[in-house]
Amino acid sequence: MGILYDDVVLIRQSEKEGEPCVITVNCPDKTGLGSDLCRLILFFGLTIYRVDVSTDGKWCYIVFWVFGKPNTRWSLLKKRMVEVCPSCFSASGIAFYRSELQPPKPSDVFLLKVCCRDRNGLLHDVTVVLSELELIIKRVKVSTTPDGRVIDLFFITDTREQMHTKKRQEDTYNHLNAVLGEAMISCEIEMVGPEITSCSQGPSFLPPAITEDNFNFDLEDRQSGSVTSDSVSINMDNSLSPAHTLVQIVCKDHKGLLYDIMRILKDYNIQISYGRFTTKEEKKCEVDLFIMQADGKKIIDPGKRGALSSRIQMVLMRPLRVALVSRGPDTELLVANPVELSGKGRPLVFYDITLALKMLNTGIFSAEIGRHLIGDREWEVYRVLLDEGEGLSVPRNQIEEAVWKMLMGWE
Repeated sequence: MGILYDDVVLIRQSEKEGEPCVITVNCPDKTGLGSDLCRLILFFGLTIYRVDVSTDGKWCYIVFWVFGKPNTRWSLLKKRMVEVCPSCFSASGIAFYRSELQPPKPSDVFLLKVCCRDRNGLLHDVTVVLSELELIIKRVKVSTTPDGRVIDLFFITDTREQMHTKKRQEDTYNHLNAVLGEAMISCEIEMVGPEITSCSQGPSFLPPAITEDNFNFDLEDRQSGSVTSDSVSINMDNSLSPAHTLVQIVCKDHKGLLYDIMRILKDYNIQISYGRFTTKEEKKCEVDLFIMQADGKKIIDPGKRGALSSRIQMVLMRPLRVALVSRGPDTELLVANPVELSGKGRPLVFYDITLALKMLNTGIFSAEIGRHLIGDREWEVYRVLLDEGEGLSVPRNQIEEAVWKMLMGWE
């Protein structure tokens, strides 16, 4: 038998203001399930307050305590969370879950071309619409013409896999038209090849602030798996469990913190048997994870423990990279974030960048999103050329700080 489809994800909304909502996930386990669920929670703009995880390697039980927003679409969130759990099949007309996973089919890529008259916050307003429609931006190229028109080229995938239909395309047009109004001149959608979103090692220059890892851990720390800094403390212990390595993390909270930890474990093919995440006073977080390798054994190799600990340390101290650089006479904002081995990028980065610039009343002359190999990893790089007009009215350090705080959820 199995578990009923409707019981895989249960959401109990808070009855009182200020209390968290409770999301319960009860399904077959798979490596990376926690990462996929945390990524969805981040995409829907929720804040994780506490998490409990328990699994026997075959069945998983997870409870999230989260804070939502007035416009949170809870029913859609439940649907998307159910979809990332191990696949379901129908038996006697009732949906049950099974653990066999089918390889995901690559999503079709579409080119959305929007031409409109420029105004402050235009790009963010378009990004908001695409987010609400569950359209994922894979690449973007934005340019401004001398006569004040903006041409936005968005290479997108559709979470609902319906963009090939006339109804879905008309719905997208109507939503954009409702927001842009008379400013919109034209809107076109067409399917393109998936190679348009592939990673590039092209000649584009990226400054050291984006490409360099500015962290140095001594050999003893790397081998012990214990790393401590002013803002992050990581300790790995093999003495408390015969089959698991205990990872203890204390750090400052930021937007997507748990997703950052979980995606690293997913990339390393690490399984979580038990875990707890709690938020303390002054935005401090404590994470306890009992983990093991894919072979069912604890992490004995000091080199592997050190590499895992160092990677978690780097990501928690610097989950994204932000730099404001001079590009000839112009000023360019660059933001980079690592891509999962599965190819998924971090949600809502472009959304946060454009929102921060809109709040600063700073215009965007052009923008691009591309993927680059930096070291041994693929990164998503956002390049935004600022519209300085008669000169940049906001100090450079203020722009960089505002974008960083928005991305980290510290605004």
